[in-house]
Amino acid sequence: MSAVSTTTVSADAVAVEDTVHRVRRRRRLSPGRRLPAARLIGPALFIGLWAIASAAGQLDPGAIPAPWTVARTAGRLWTDGTLPTDVLTSLERAAYGFAIGLTAGVLLALASGLSRVGEALIDGTVQLNRAIPTLGLIPLFILWLGIGETFKVAIIAIVVYIPIYLNTHAALSGIDSRYVELAEVQGLSRIQFVRQIVIPGALPGFFVGLRLGVTGSWLGLVVLEQINATSGLGYMMFQATNYGQSDVILVGLLIYGVFGLISDSAVRLIERRVLSWRRTLSN
Repeated sequence: MSAVSTTTVSADAVAVEDTVHRVRRRRRLSPGRRLPAARLIGPALFIGLWAIASAAGQLDPGAIPAPWTVARTAGRLWTDGTLPTDVLTSLERAAYGFAIGLTAGVLLALASGLSRVGEALIDGTVQLNRAIPTLGLIPLFILWLGIGETFKVAIIAIVVYIPIYLNTHAALSGIDSRYVELAEVQGLSRIQFVRQIVIPGALPGFFVGLRLGVTGSWLGLVVLEQINATSGLGYMMFQATNYGQSDVILVGLLIYGVFGLISDSAVRLIERRVLSWRRTLSN
């Protein structure tokens, strides 16, 4: 009996040691723990190098002002009331266009991904639209919608809906057909099938498209706000170009960058919360 017990203990010890070895190996191959405020390290390093180069006189102040010069300009514009108005105008345009593009992208992807008829009617049209440069549609949309705010929102909506549709549709198409067979065996209704299988399966692709759509809304806004606009960050930068104010241009670019980083981080945070059941390299 003692020999058996000793053998059992030895086997358990070997099993535990093997498990620890596998865990250590997995940790060695994984990216490791997430660094605190990891997404701020790169921008902070860039600003630090920019400040060092400016202090050392390696950058032309007329072309690339120092960070402290840009900060003083931003403070002056904010105190004058110019910057708050431009920021709010840009946020409003981006929000309207993003909301319309998000709704259109999701609805079209569901209609195309869940129905062969919908796919025949929608997917080819969207692929054709994707092949046409969206900013090249600006002259046509000005003729259709006028040169006011409507055409700007419409262009932003197009820029947003395309990546959301493409990634969500790809995720829907990539759902394993065995899940469909399982749902049929379980007797799930159409609504239950969409809620329990389709939506969880499409969420990873949807969030990828959402991140691209958020970024696209800011990229489109830079160009659109330079066309018959009287306010907005793009308008502010365009006016600064006429007067050679590179510091004002950098203020606008940095604000666009901050907005893009914040919105992308917000989408990533929501994605981690919603898809917390997934085990990936990211988490």
